[in-house]
Amino acid sequence: MSPLVIYLRVIGGAAILAFAAAVMPSSWMIAIAAHLGIEPFPDSPLTFYLARNLSLLYGYVGAFLLLVAADLARYRPLVWWAAVGTISFGVLQWIADAMAGMPSWWTYGESGSTFFGGVLLWWLDARTSKNAAT
Repeated sequence: MSPLVIYLRVIGGAAILAFAAAVMPSSWMIAIAAHLGIEPFPDSPLTFYLARNLSLLYGYVGAFLLLVAADLARYRPLVWWAAVGTISFGVLQWIADAMAGMPSWWTYGESGSTFFGGVLLWWLDARTSKNAAT
């Protein structure tokens, strides 16, 4: 099994866990935010709507990556696009987090891991022979 397939499975498996956050009780979201020092977490429908929809989006990204990993030979052309999208998403995440006033540890941790995760995906894609997709 190639390092690319392993990476896609690990990241996809982790991201698919975000589906759980989409149905998490609101009180848990508030408590987790407080534990992380992100207070106050607004107790409003819009806040929970955005948090749950973002969790759904991350979950579907995870499902997509698992699908790609399951048949890399077929979906190989999508890996480069996923890498480019992840790198650009990391940059835009940094801007959005900074504009939102998130703590610097959150901003750099989230956007940095996304950006460098995309770079690693790009590197693994480039490093792995296109002919030896699995």
